[in-house]
Amino acid sequence: MQFRGCGTALVTPFHQDGSIDEQALRNLVSWQIESGIDFLVPCGTTGETPTLTHEEWLRVIDVTIEVAAGRVPIVAGATSNNTKDAVAKAQELSSREGVNGILTASPYYNKPTQEGQYQHFKAIAEAVSKPVMLYNIPGRTGANLEPSTVARLAEIPNIAGVKEASGNLTQVAEICAAVRPDFAVLSGDDATVLPVISVGGVGLISVAANEIPAEMTAIIRSALNNDWGTARQVFRKYLPLMQANFIESSPMPVKAVLAMMGRIEEVYRLPMIPVRRDTRSKLQRIAGDLGLVAKATAAAATPNTPSFFVYENWAAGPHKAVLHRANCGQCNGGKARPSGHSANHARWHGPYSSLGEARNVTQTLPNVLIRSECKCI
Repeated sequence: MQFRGCGTALVTPFHQDGSIDEQALRNLVSWQIESGIDFLVPCGTTGETPTLTHEEWLRVIDVTIEVAAGRVPIVAGATSNNTKDAVAKAQELSSREGVNGILTASPYYNKPTQEGQYQHFKAIAEAVSKPVMLYNIPGRTGANLEPSTVARLAEIPNIAGVKEASGNLTQVAEICAAVRPDFAVLSGDDATVLPVISVGGVGLISVAANEIPAEMTAIIRSALNNDWGTARQVFRKYLPLMQANFIESSPMPVKAVLAMMGRIEEVYRLPMIPVRRDTRSKLQRIAGDLGLVAKATAAAATPNTPSFFVYENWAAGPHKAVLHRANCGQCNGGKARPSGHSANHARWHGPYSSLGEARNVTQTLPNVLIRSECKCI
């Protein structure tokens, strides 16, 4: 794939008991795609990936792939400060159908030299066939990836770009001047994206796109099309939100706003915790001024907008798919799995906005022997 445009560094929604909220994740991914986002980045820093088990890491990526269904590219995160482990994780993703690229950050805590970082990324790239995006975020890793090192790494064919979150515009400009023409330099910081594009960058991996995917995409596309007037106008409106997302450690503020919008429950895994009271007040004011909470309230008040889910079950007997309405009392509309089912032998698909779309899905699922509809239809 060609890394370009606006990608969302997805949050990982959790239930109150700390488990992954798969339905909230599915809804978030669907909304992102419907809003026009260019690509999705599950299991990066914003996804609280260090707190996920190996199985949860893969599950978040698999759910994202399933809901995206090839509509947008998936650039999945695979980072470790142990090079052998980073290689193994990258290989696991490279063999996964639906993963279009791999995002991997500099080794954290070790504080390797420039040569150490070069050898680390080189080992990952040479072990996989899919495009690799470097991720430089020295504020979290303790090691800056310098322009000369990025230029060396850009000579490796399947290292296709860098997410630059150093906050150093001079460094970004040096990287853009030093790398091959098709090497993608993307901003890793919402608030610096326009300067990054002005010196040669081609996009953004965004935190704010979790909250405002259409608006962040509009900023990037306008800038890339040299419509700087529109880009600046939209950017200025939403800059307070971009900045507020980093008042405290990400993803704490963005998850707080998403909860205000009704998109997720505000649940974190330690060491992430709820934002301070003063931060929450500021986030509420900004979200209110931008109309984000009002939109969420209006959407919740819309009476009985029909939507549909498909429940695929291969636990016992013939493999089957059952179609349900969102308000089905039997299955809770796909918002929670019935008792006794797990991701190992059952899967929800949806939501779908029309009955016809949901019926088409039941017909295209592979290896299904029984296709039926609930009494709620």
